[in-house]
Amino acid sequence: MPLIPWRRKTSPPEQPKELSPMEAFRSELNRWLEDFEREFFGTWGWPTTLGTWVPPIDICENDKEVIVRAEVPGLRPEDLELSVSGNQLTISGEKRESSERRSGGVYQAECRYGRFCRFIELPSPVDSERVQAELSNGVLTVRLPKLKEAPGRRIPIKAQ
Repeated sequence: MPLIPWRRKTSPPEQPKELSPMEAFRSELNRWLEDFEREFFGTWGWPTTLGTWVPPIDICENDKEVIVRAEVPGLRPEDLELSVSGNQLTISGEKRESSERRSGGVYQAECRYGRFCRFIELPSPVDSERVQAELSNGVLTVRLPKLKEAPGRRIPIKAQ
């Protein structure tokens, strides 16, 4: 039995065509850093590379929408900020330390605190005007309705 559980690396989703080269680079770099952190630091529970807390996410999609779920225990809606730009969802916020932890002695400290920002490339174009978000039991669920694609059509070619 191996001592270190191996985790399957996430495969990068196809880059949307509307991303600029800089946005595509930033997205790929963020994905690489998240994989690196998860593989090397998450396995042993060491502090993250930036010493901050980063909520884990799940991304699902069906015919009608893309659904993003983020585990954000202890946060309130006013602690979070969401934005959609093109095919990118940004989730940011701050998990603050309790006043007891700051003022008293700490016996054991495993909980992470601090600001975070997640840039999430969405697998399909979405309608940013109809996005809905809900926070329940420490899980943020963001529902992003997909844009309806225009049906393809055959274009006749005229001879001259």
